[in-house]
Amino acid sequence: MTAHAPHQDTIAAVASAPGAAGVGVLRVSGPRVPAIAQTLLGRIPTPRHAHLAAFRTADDRLIDRGLLLYFPAPASYTGEHVLELQGHGSLVLLDALLRRVCELGARLARPGEFTERAFLNGKLDLAQAEAVADLIAARSQAGARAALQSMEGVFSRKVDALLQALIVLRVHIEAAIDFPEEEIDFLADPAITHKLEALRGQLSDLLREVQRGVRLNDGLRVAIVGRPNAGKSSLLNALAGSERAIVTDIAGTTRDVLRESINLDGITLELADTAGLRDTHDPVEREGVRRAHGERERADVVLLVTDTQHADVDLAWLKDLPSAVERIVVVNKIDIGGDQARGEWRADTQWLWLSVKSGIGLETLREHLKRLAGAGSGEGAFSARRRHVLALELVNDHLARTAHVLSETRSGELAAEELRHAQHALGEITGTYSSDDLLGAIFSSFCIGK
Repeated sequence: MTAHAPHQDTIAAVASAPGAAGVGVLRVSGPRVPAIAQTLLGRIPTPRHAHLAAFRTADDRLIDRGLLLYFPAPASYTGEHVLELQGHGSLVLLDALLRRVCELGARLARPGEFTERAFLNGKLDLAQAEAVADLIAARSQAGARAALQSMEGVFSRKVDALLQALIVLRVHIEAAIDFPEEEIDFLADPAITHKLEALRGQLSDLLREVQRGVRLNDGLRVAIVGRPNAGKSSLLNALAGSERAIVTDIAGTTRDVLRESINLDGITLELADTAGLRDTHDPVEREGVRRAHGERERADVVLLVTDTQHADVDLAWLKDLPSAVERIVVVNKIDIGGDQARGEWRADTQWLWLSVKSGIGLETLREHLKRLAGAGSGEGAFSARRRHVLALELVNDHLARTAHVLSETRSGELAAEELRHAQHALGEITGTYSSDDLLGAIFSSFCIGK
């Protein structure tokens, strides 16, 4: 990544304002911080000490009383001089203090600009910077813990280990290209094949962890599908613990996608109840069926609700799904058919027999969904984003083409080029390689003050 010149401007923003009864925080970063701190305190502040200060306007009118903390560069969040002002949590007072700081040479910060500067100054890599926003937006305990792990660099270290292994392989192949006059076929060396296989295995493991990290961060997206009157809406209501969906005996009651976000023991599930899958001449219901198919494609888990009589036929709705989508078949209404609540695996698909009406077997479904969402992943679980998954899938494609080239054409130049692209895709995760467009898209999603 190209080096960035130090910022010449100073930025300020309200970092926290919980209300009049709490504490409001104003954060300032940049080269003018020492002068601003000295003006507000009336003397040069001692670094990393809390000073009681009376914050005043230019004509000496009192704005507020609070604490002033000064962190000299580079030992600060952004790597620049940073000033933190803590006052009463009144938006009126914080606004007046922000105006005063801007009079002294600061400007209003853009969304995410503090974290962006931390990234550009080498205090965080890009994956860690994204984890800051993920921590703020966490909707569950598990998501918050995972974001903290990423912020501490757990994910970044795994990416770096993969990157180093890729570089070793790339150097080996580049060396073979540099000595074409040798009679020895360096590309036929089994060590290259072994290194490539080990690298692809390492990538596969990381990709699974990252997919779990996305679920911990975003929540598990579950599409509930099946024929009309199979019990889809009743299942959504049972999982949500409320009467969110209208339930009737009339086929085709659900005609659009009904979404509900629920929390199961600190794990977020995004449920989507869809229209009953069937051929119909009703244009409204037909549109609902089309949307149901769309939900299948976007989901992390497709939950097919059926019964004993229709289970084998309804399996057709699970065909042609992306390979990454988890499949669960819920055989409902066992209270009518006389089956026992149980679960078993069939061809990479989890089958569960239960009764939504009586609640028998529902707890088993809840536990299975929690496991798929990342519950019990352990202290090493980290948060991730869908762009990370796409980047690793791209790396996987390049490594697959590398293996094909080495086995079929033995072209060192083509193999080296594939590895170069793979290295570039990996670098985009942590920001080793990054475009201004990518950085702009990431940091614009942050809140003001971060």
